[in-house]
Amino acid sequence: MKLKNSYFSTLRENVKDEETVSGNLLTRSGMIKKTSSGIYMYLPLGYKVIKNIENIIKEEMENISCSEVLMPDLLIDEEEKDTDSYNLFRLKDRYDKNYYLANNHDKLFKEAASFKIKSYKDLPFKMYQISSKFRDEEKIRYGLIRQRQFLMKDAYSFDIDEQGLNNSYDEMYNAYKKVFTRLGINYEIVKSRTSSKNGIEAEEFQGVTDIKEDVIVKCESCGYCANSKIAMCNTITNKSDEELKIRELVKTPNIGSIDEVSSYLDVDKDKIVKTLIYNIDDEFYACLVKGTNEVNEEKLIKLLGKEHISLASEEDVMNITEAEIGFAGPVGIKCPVIVDNEILNMKNFVVGANKTNYHYINVNLEDFNYFKTGDIRLITKEDMCPLCGKELTFKNGVEIGNTFKIGSSNNITYLDKENENKNVWIGFYAIGISRCLATIVEQHHDDNGIIWPIEVAPFKVSIVVLNTQDQVQMDAANYLYNELRKNNIPTILDDRDDRIGVKFNDMDLIGIPIRVTIGNKINDDLV
Repeated sequence: MKLKNSYFSTLRENVKDEETVSGNLLTRSGMIKKTSSGIYMYLPLGYKVIKNIENIIKEEMENISCSEVLMPDLLIDEEEKDTDSYNLFRLKDRYDKNYYLANNHDKLFKEAASFKIKSYKDLPFKMYQISSKFRDEEKIRYGLIRQRQFLMKDAYSFDIDEQGLNNSYDEMYNAYKKVFTRLGINYEIVKSRTSSKNGIEAEEFQGVTDIKEDVIVKCESCGYCANSKIAMCNTITNKSDEELKIRELVKTPNIGSIDEVSSYLDVDKDKIVKTLIYNIDDEFYACLVKGTNEVNEEKLIKLLGKEHISLASEEDVMNITEAEIGFAGPVGIKCPVIVDNEILNMKNFVVGANKTNYHYINVNLEDFNYFKTGDIRLITKEDMCPLCGKELTFKNGVEIGNTFKIGSSNNITYLDKENENKNVWIGFYAIGISRCLATIVEQHHDDNGIIWPIEVAPFKVSIVVLNTQDQVQMDAANYLYNELRKNNIPTILDDRDDRIGVKFNDMDLIGIPIRVTIGNKINDDLV
C-alpha cells in the first residue's frame, strides 16, 4: 500500500465522544469511524486488522476440523418476535411498522445439523460462522465493546453423548486459548456468569483491561478464577458470641440510608442489615444482606431457579411494607424472606421496621420467618478465596469469548447402534471479534499510538521516505517495497510529500511493528 494515492487519514487531537483508549486511538488512526450511536464503519487499515483476526480464528478452527458456514438473518414483525429465541435489532419499514432483524442462528445451526444427522455414524462434527450481529443495546458504551452492530464468531459442536461433548468442548477450549495467544491478548479464563438450569459447565475468556465491563476475581494461590457476578463468597464473619437482646422499636425520623442509620443510632455499619425487595418472575421476595454489601442478582435467581429479576417498583415496595422507601425490614413483611449466609452469623442487628421513620434494633433470626438462605451477595475485596481461604485479587476485564456446554437436546435426535432414538449433545462457543480488536488496542499502546502484535498488524513493515524529491531515496524505497511484497510481507510505503515529523507521528499512531526510514544515508547503502 502506497499512501500517497490511497485512502489514509489520521486525526491529531483526541476524539471527544470516545470514552475508551481503544475507541480514541482506532478513530484517530483512521481505522474506524462512528456512523451513529453504537455503530461503526471499518476503514481500510481497521478492516485489515479485522481480517487478520478472522484468519487466525479460521486457521485454528481448521486445525480442529470445524467447518465454516454462513447463516442468513431473518426479518420478523412485532407479532412474531420471541426474545428467548432471537437476538433482535429494531427496524422501521416505510409504513412505520416495527420490524426486527433476528439473528436466530441457534435455530439455523440446529436445522443444518438435523439435515445431516440420521444415525450415530453422522457424528461428531463442528460448525462455525463469522458474521455481523445486531442488538438493541440499551447501554451503548466503551466504543467497540458495547455496540448495536458487532462482529462475532459463533460455533456449535454436535456429539452422540456427554463424553463426546466433553471432548469437543476441550478441543474448542484449547483452540480458543491458541487464538487469544496469537492475538497477543492477556486473558484470564473464568467461571462464566452464563448459566443453564441444569448447571452445565460454562467459561468466559476475559481480556484484562482498564475497562470495567466485568470484574475478574482470582486466587493466585489455588487458581480459583470467576466473574465477580457469580464468584462464591467465603463467609468471613465468625459466629457472634454476643448475648441475645430483646428487639426494640426506635424512631429514626427521615433517616433511611445506611450511613444515616449508622450515624443516628451510633452503631457500626456492619451491624445494619438492609432489606431489598425484588420482583422475580412476577413474585416478590425480600432479600437481606449486610448494609455494607450488595445483592448479587445472578446468584439470587439461580438460588430460586428463576429467570427474570428486577428491583420492585417504589409503589410495590410501599404496598408490601406499608412504609416509605428506606424502612423495609424482615419482621412481619408480607412476602417471602431470603437471608444471605453472612447474616446467619450475626446477632442483635438493625433492620427497617416496615414503618415510616422507624427501625428495629437488637433483631435476631428468631424474630422473623425466612424462606431460604444462601450466598446471595456480591463478592468484595475483603473476602477471602472460597476454596483455600487465601487473599483474592481483582482485575477489570472485557469478555472476548465464551464456551458453553448446552447438553442434550431433544430437538435433534439420531439412531444409535441398537436403532434407538437418542438425543444429540450440543456445545456452543463464541468469540467477539470487534471486542478482540478493542482489547488488543487497550493492552498494546503507548502515548504515541497503537503498538500492534505482529500477527494482527494491518501491515508488518512501514517504509518512510525522508525526501520524496530525492530520486535515489525513492528508487531504494520502491525496490525495498517490491522485494518485501514479493516475499509476502505486507508493507506500507509512505511516499507522501509531507513533513517528516507528520510521517513519523502517523506511523507511531497506526502502530506498524517494523519501520524502515530511508534518508540521506542511502548514499552509503544505509537505512
